[in-house]
Amino acid sequence: MISDPQGTILALFVAFCRIGGCMMVLPGFSSGRVPTQIRLLISVALSMAILPLLWNTIYPEVSKSGASYIALIFTEAIIGLMYGMMARIYTLGLQFAGTVISMMIGFNAPAGADMIEDSSETSMTSLISFCGLMILFILDFHHYVLQALVDSYSLIPFGGHIEPRTALISITDALEATFFIMLRLASPFLLYGLMFQISIGFINKLAPQIPIYFISTPYLLMGGLFMLYLSMATMISQFSNAFLTVFNGH
Repeated sequence: MISDPQGTILALFVAFCRIGGCMMVLPGFSSGRVPTQIRLLISVALSMAILPLLWNTIYPEVSKSGASYIALIFTEAIIGLMYGMMARIYTLGLQFAGTVISMMIGFNAPAGADMIEDSSETSMTSLISFCGLMILFILDFHHYVLQALVDSYSLIPFGGHIEPRTALISITDALEATFFIMLRLASPFLLYGLMFQISIGFINKLAPQIPIYFISTPYLLMGGLFMLYLSMATMISQFSNAFLTVFNGH
């Protein structure tokens, strides 16, 4: 029997603030294709699951009545958002790499509906980002994020003050690592597009009377798609392997 129902509800809500803040921006769960009710129920279920594990940490702070509870709601939501944003930044990096690849191989098809978000993307960018997210779910990346959230109660003292400088350093480090990883994944296509355009430019100077753009575009696209066919598996594999390096490294 629950001896303090009011304190239990307040403790559950504070745990929900950190879990719900993370789920609000976590890749996959924050997708526009996932109904808001499902996202809410998942957050509540996870909060109820971790509350017994962290009862001795959360309840003593919650039992202190006063304005400090409002501060707890704010700080817990910010911490959850920070952890979710580090994972989201990494998946958005793959979308950035997919856009770069589409441009460099001449795949300039009109943008259509994205498979993950409510935005418009080219079919190639949607394919690459969807494959990366699917591999992360297969490898249970959300389990690592939830484990990091539980561990954060010991790393960031519950009821303490957030250090904005530390949070910003973590976000910027995740951005930096993501940029270099995505640049490495897209680098073969960058070199291919650069070499192809330079070669076509020389040919156009030697034979300006030939409509070289209409002749070269099919070869640019064919070569780029063939490169993507050969490197897709390796690219997604390196993307999934580097996730823990970016997320747990900060």
